[in-house]
Amino acid sequence: MRTNRLIPGAGVVHAGASRLCPVTVTLDELWAADPADAWRRAGFRVDADGVCRVGTVAVRLLGRDRGRGMVGWSLRGLPAGVPGDLDGIPTSRAGMHRAETSRAEHPNGVTGIDHVVLMSPHLQRTQAALAAVGLDPRRTRDAALGGAPVRQVFYRVGEVILEVVGAPDTSGDGPSTLWGITYTVADIDATAAFFGEHTAPVKDAVQPGRRITTVRNRELGMSVRTAMISTPYPLGP
Repeated sequence: MRTNRLIPGAGVVHAGASRLCPVTVTLDELWAADPADAWRRAGFRVDADGVCRVGTVAVRLLGRDRGRGMVGWSLRGLPAGVPGDLDGIPTSRAGMHRAETSRAEHPNGVTGIDHVVLMSPHLQRTQAALAAVGLDPRRTRDAALGGAPVRQVFYRVGEVILEVVGAPDTSGDGPSTLWGITYTVADIDATAAFFGEHTAPVKDAVQPGRRITTVRNRELGMSVRTAMISTPYPLGP
C-alpha cells in the first residue's frame, strides 16, 4: 500500500531458530495461479517453462488449477529448519546462489518489482514470523483503507520491498496472503499507453516524485493484483 490504489497463519515460524543465521533473506520466486498466455497478453515476457523473470525475481506461473492470485513464494537465505510455510504462506527455501541470467525486457516497460503486498489478519503474529527468519522492519506507517485504520510495515527482501498490511488493533486466526505486486517501469506514460483501457489514469503516488497506475488485471485474464509505478528519482551524489 505504498501506492494510492494497489494497497487496497496456519504454520507460523516460531521465533527461536532464526538469529543464528546472518545471511540476508531475499525474494527468489513468486508463485502465481495464472496461465502464461494471460501474462504475455499483459506485456510480460514469459519463458517456455512458464517463468516470468522480473529483475532478480522469477514469477512462476502455475495455471488456474492452482487457485487464484499468488499462492506461495521461494526465499533465499532462510535459516535451516524453517517449515513449509511462513505465517500460512506456502514457502520454499531457495539455494544460496541463483545462476546469473540476463534481465528480461518486457514489452510493457517493466524493469523490476518495486514491492509485494502481504495482507495479514494478525500483524503481531506476522511480524514475529518474519523476525524468526531474520527479517527486521525498516519502517512503519499508519493509514486508512476504506475508512478503517491499517498499519503498513515495510521490509527489504533483496531489491524488493515487502509491505505487510493489517489492522493495528484487531487480529484474526487465518493465514497471511500475498496480495499484489507493484512493478517499476521505465516510462509510466508509455506503460499506460501500452495498456490503454486496461489501466486506470496515471496519478501521483504516495512516494514523492513518483506516479502510479493500477492495471485492470482481470480484464487481461490475470488474477494477481497489479500496479505500475515510475522509477524513483536518483538521490544524487
